[in-house]
Amino acid sequence: MTIGADMRKQPAGGAATPLGFGAQLGGMVAMLRTGRCGVRLLLLIAALVLVIAATAWYQILLNAWNKPFYDALTRKDFPAFLQQLRVFAELAVLLLALNVGQQWLDNTLKLTLRRGLFDTLLDSWMKPGRAESLAHAGLIGENPDQRLQIDVDTLADLTGTLAIGLFQSTLLLLSFIGVLWQQSGTVSIPIAGHSYVIPGFMVWCALLYAATASWLSWRVGRRLVEMNAERSSREAAFRFELVRVNEAREDIALHHGEAAEAARIDTTFAGVVDIIRGVIRSTVGLTWVTAGYGWFAIVAPIVAASPFYFTGRMTIGELMLIVGAFNQVQSSLRWYVGNFPAIANWRATLLRVTSFHRALSGLDAAPLSDGPHIERREEGSGVEIAGLCVMTPYLCVRLDPDPVSIGPGERVLLHGLSGSGKTVLFRALAGLWSLGRGRITMPAPGHALYLPTLAYVPPGKLIDSVCYPHPPGDYAPGEVAVALVAVGLGHLAERLSESERWDQSLNASERQCIAFARAVLQKPDFLVMDDALVQIDPEEQAKILALLRGPLAHVGLIGIGNGSGSEPAKLYQRSVTIISEPGMGELAPSGQAAAPREAQPA
Repeated sequence: MTIGADMRKQPAGGAATPLGFGAQLGGMVAMLRTGRCGVRLLLLIAALVLVIAATAWYQILLNAWNKPFYDALTRKDFPAFLQQLRVFAELAVLLLALNVGQQWLDNTLKLTLRRGLFDTLLDSWMKPGRAESLAHAGLIGENPDQRLQIDVDTLADLTGTLAIGLFQSTLLLLSFIGVLWQQSGTVSIPIAGHSYVIPGFMVWCALLYAATASWLSWRVGRRLVEMNAERSSREAAFRFELVRVNEAREDIALHHGEAAEAARIDTTFAGVVDIIRGVIRSTVGLTWVTAGYGWFAIVAPIVAASPFYFTGRMTIGELMLIVGAFNQVQSSLRWYVGNFPAIANWRATLLRVTSFHRALSGLDAAPLSDGPHIERREEGSGVEIAGLCVMTPYLCVRLDPDPVSIGPGERVLLHGLSGSGKTVLFRALAGLWSLGRGRITMPAPGHALYLPTLAYVPPGKLIDSVCYPHPPGDYAPGEVAVALVAVGLGHLAERLSESERWDQSLNASERQCIAFARAVLQKPDFLVMDDALVQIDPEEQAKILALLRGPLAHVGLIGIGNGSGSEPAKLYQRSVTIISEPGMGELAPSGQAAAPREAQPA
C-alpha cells in the first residue's frame, strides 16, 4: 500500500527567506569550518599565499629585465645581450618551479574544498529522518544528488579558481601599479587657459581602460547568474527523468510505454535546450566585450605611451618596461571582466548549495506544515496510542477502541479495509508522518523494528544488506548465515561476500525474508509490520510464522493489514479496528498537489 509522496510536500523550515550574498558566503565558510578538513585547508591557503607572493616578486624582476634587455638590443651590445639572456633563464626556471607548485596546491585546495563541503552536507542530510523530511519539503528537496555531486564539485572548483585568481590579480595590481607610476611621465592638459598636470598618466589610463570594460561586462552579463542557476535546475530534472526511465524499464516495456516516456524526456530536454540558448545569447554578448577588450589591449599601452617615446623622453627599453607594467595592471584589473561568466556560475552554485544546507538545518527547527501535529515520544518498553487521528487531505485515520496500550511481548493486529489509511498509519507509528492529533509513545530508539510492505535491500555485499544498517562486525561469525536459514534463505548463505544489485537480483519474497532475517539479528522488543507477510511465498511465510511463534515469541508485534492471510486468531492476541473518515483537504499545505489514494498491493 502506498501513500503519494506529494501529500507531504511542504516548505523546508527556514528556507523560504532568500539568502543574501553575505549570508551565502558566510554559510559556505561555516560549512568548511565545521568540516573535517579545516586545518588542512588553512595550511594549503597559507602555502598558496607564499607561492603567489614569490611569483609576483619574480614577475616584477622579469618586467624590470625588459629595460636592460631591449636597451642592449638598441645599442647592439652583444655581451650585455648574452648577460640578460642568462638573467632571463634564471628567472624563467624559478617562475616555472613556482607555477608547477602553484598548480599542485591549486588542485589540492579544490579537492579539499570539495571534501569539506561534501562531508558537511552528507552529515546534515543523513541525520535520522532528514532525507525523508527533505523529500517532502518542496522544490528545495528535489534532486539532492545534484547538490551533493555536481553542485559541490562546481562550487569547490570555482571557489578555488576565483579566489586564487582574485588574490593573485590583486597582488600583481598593487605591485605593478607602483612600477607603472614610477615610470610614467606627467601630462599637462590646457583647459580654459589653465594647465592641469596629471602625474602617473599611464596608471590612470590603465584604470580607466579596465573600469570601462568591467562596467560593460557587468551590464551585458549580469543575467547569467539567474540563468546558470535555472540551467542547473533543469539539467538535474532532465537527468532524473533518464534515471527514472532506466529504473522503470521493465514496467515501461510491459505497458509498451516507450513512446510516452520518450515524449516526457523530450519535453524535459526541450526545457534544457531553451535555457542553454538563453545562456548562449548572453555569453555571446559578453564575448563582444571581453574579446574586444583583449584585442585592443595589445596596442593600448603603446598608444598611450607613444607621446613620451616620440618626443624622446624615453628609450625603447623604458617603453617596453612601461608596456609590460601596463599590461600587468590592466590584466589584473580585467580579472573581473574575463571571469564574469565564471563568477555568475559561482554565485548561482553558491546559492544552491547554501540554500540546501540551510534547508537541511531548518528541518529540525520548524514544523513540516502549519496544521496540527501528532505528539510522538520514544521512551519506555511498551506502546501507547491515545486520541490518535492521522490526517491527510483524503482521510482521517483513527483506531477503535481508543486508547490502545500494548505491553512488551503482546501482539495486536490493526486491521482495516483497503484504502482505509493503513500505510499512513504505519508511517505515523514509524515517525515519518506527523500531521494529525493525539499521542504516540513507542519504545526507546533501537528497540522497535519497522517492516514496510516492500523491504529495502541496498546494493553491495549481501552480508551488508542482511545486517543493514549495522556493520557485519556487530554479529558473531556464522550468525548471519543462521539468520538466513531461519527465514528460508539458506541457499544465499554461501553468497554473503558477493556484491550485486540485490534489489534487482532478488525477488520480492526474498527481499522481504531478508527484512525478517534482520529481526533475527537485531533482536528488537517490537516489530511493526505493514502487510509485511503478503509479499512472501507460502513456503517461506510458514517458516517466518514459525519463527515468530518460536525463537521470536517474546517479541511484541503490531501488525497492520486487512487480516486475510495473517491468521490473526493464531498470530495475534487481539485486534484493533482502523476507521477512516473523510479527510480535511484544507490541511494540505498551500500550493501542494493532492495525494493519490492508498492503493491495493499487487
